Amino acid sequence: VQLQASGGGLVQAGGSLRLSCAASGLTFSDYARGWFRQAPGKAREFVAAVDWRGSTTYYADSVKGRFTISRDNAKNTVYLQMNSLKPEDTATYYCTELDFDGSGTAFPLGSFGQGTQVTVSS
Repeated sequence: VQLQASGGGLVQAGGSLRLSCAASGLTFSDYARGWFRQAPGKAREFVAAVDWRGSTTYYADSVKGRFTISRDNAKNTVYLQMNSLKPEDTATYYCTELDFDGSGTAFPLGSFGQGTQVTVSS
């Protein structure tokens, strides 16, 4: 399955953006899908995920209460609604299929595609 992220942009602190992740190719999958992000000079980090049913969600502590992930399997798309954005949310956001290891740490399955840039100005 190929996943394409879109919806990034430049926004002021406190603003909102909605990212989309559209799947193509072999789209049916029972894996969770979600988002990682990477800021310049920093390691890639997990942001949020949703299970294949769309019923269970997972969030990094840094985005809890501000970001909401959802999934529309009819459209083969995952969304990330980002509210109350902060300058520290500035990063390239990547969507991917993912899983969790025994300690609950998310890890991506396969390679990341081209991400979408989110820039939050102060």
